[in-house]
Amino acid sequence: MSPRTVSISCGLLAVACTREPAPGTVVDACAISYGEPADAPLSNSGPGAPQVTFDAEQLMQRCAFLDGGEEDVYDHHNLLSMYDGYLLMPWAPEWGGGGLTLWDVSDPCDPIVVGSGTSDRMRETHAIGYAFEGGQWAVTNYIGGFDEGGAQFWDLSDSSAPIEVSTLHLDGFFYPDAYARVTLSVFWQDPYVFAGGSDNGVYVIDAGDPRSPELVQQLIFEPIMRVGQVQAVGNLLIVTEAEGARTVLLDISDPTDPRPIAGGDFLIHDGEGTTREAYFSNLGGGYVYYARKDGGGGIIIYDVHDPGAPAYVGDVSSEGNGGYVFIKDDLAFVGESSFAAIYDISDPTSPTPVSDAFLLQGDLDTMTPISNFVVLSVDDEANRDEGSAIVPFEAEPDTQGPRVTWAWPSDGAEALPISSRFGVTFSEMVDPKSAHVNSVRLYRADEGPGQGGVAARISVQENVVNLVPSCDLEPDTTYTLEVSAGGVTDFSGNPVEATFQAQLTTGAL
Repeated sequence: MSPRTVSISCGLLAVACTREPAPGTVVDACAISYGEPADAPLSNSGPGAPQVTFDAEQLMQRCAFLDGGEEDVYDHHNLLSMYDGYLLMPWAPEWGGGGLTLWDVSDPCDPIVVGSGTSDRMRETHAIGYAFEGGQWAVTNYIGGFDEGGAQFWDLSDSSAPIEVSTLHLDGFFYPDAYARVTLSVFWQDPYVFAGGSDNGVYVIDAGDPRSPELVQQLIFEPIMRVGQVQAVGNLLIVTEAEGARTVLLDISDPTDPRPIAGGDFLIHDGEGTTREAYFSNLGGGYVYYARKDGGGGIIIYDVHDPGAPAYVGDVSSEGNGGYVFIKDDLAFVGESSFAAIYDISDPTSPTPVSDAFLLQGDLDTMTPISNFVVLSVDDEANRDEGSAIVPFEAEPDTQGPRVTWAWPSDGAEALPISSRFGVTFSEMVDPKSAHVNSVRLYRADEGPGQGGVAARISVQENVVNLVPSCDLEPDTTYTLEVSAGGVTDFSGNPVEATFQAQLTTGAL
């Protein structure tokens, strides 16, 4: 497939299937017979995030440091995640050379390395996505020289030895400018990866075979937009600017040909109406949370429940300089460069500070919530072997399961393209292997899950789970998207308590 380069001026644009064998198995290319929600095709090797109670004197104190090993000489760290029941940390400087390291955190203050894989081509990565078609895969950033870089794919089937399996060069990549023409983020909505390419726009990569990914399109924005974060949820792609104020919302019902949504190109502002720049963003519950970096730090919140009418909701400022933001339940966790802060977002119209007492030597841009502790990470000027630190922030263990906070397309949507994909956001990051065809389902509403199941690819990135049907849907047909109780879990193994459903109807051919 030959890639296409498309320029878009966003600001100017206001199969029938047979069924029936064993549960949890694909009947043909289109249909599936579902098993129980907790019947995961893949199980975790590790124990997951611990159910640990911390003493009062342990709270807000660093109790362990994380280091990638002898080759992690620069201690440039960003986000972390949990994978296969272990804490997973990508580590690499912006000029390349890094890897993935996994820890058993049964005792979070005494983490034990269980595996590590290195690559001299891995680049500082701000996002990591997971997919499971034909294996266990992850995607990060890579660099191969001043004019070579893009996306890198890893085989995670053995957590004791993650292996780089392929890289894909993206035209236009150029370093040493760390922001102008490099890959700043990747998002995997299997089988496609969307890569935020800074001034080069958004790249669409066919990663159906991660061993041999292919570029299928590059979107160049007019005027030029310095793309930082990209996130896909169902038919919607959210593109936000790095160190800028612009956001563009795209329809990706055909992911090879993303289209601007009328009204979905906007500049963010604060409560006084002043346009403000953000460093990076994140998505949760139909809201975009921006880590503000203009005139101070803090967060700015926008409502994108209706992508054609995004709206300012609330903001709070700080003395910091925002980096990255992550959401867990009613809290936002923000790296502010010289410190990290937690904000209460239970009322998004009035976010309020909870604590700014998190400190770590270096450029503290990232604070990742994991159960009742956080991991602080710096991506420059760290003390040797202290690029990341574990800090308990709540005494009691996390016993609350994740909740579905938003779905796109939304409940009741009609006239959907038969090529539609479906996504949900959760109240916190979820265990990647707990999201699968038995726990996140799509089926014909008139036949139910027993007979009407749709075979699909499931992919997970942080708090977003996407379901992409394996073939086109039937026209003029109502489907039920279901996240079943007892299936998807958080990092601590707490399951979704209440079943979520959305009714979605396709249009005519």
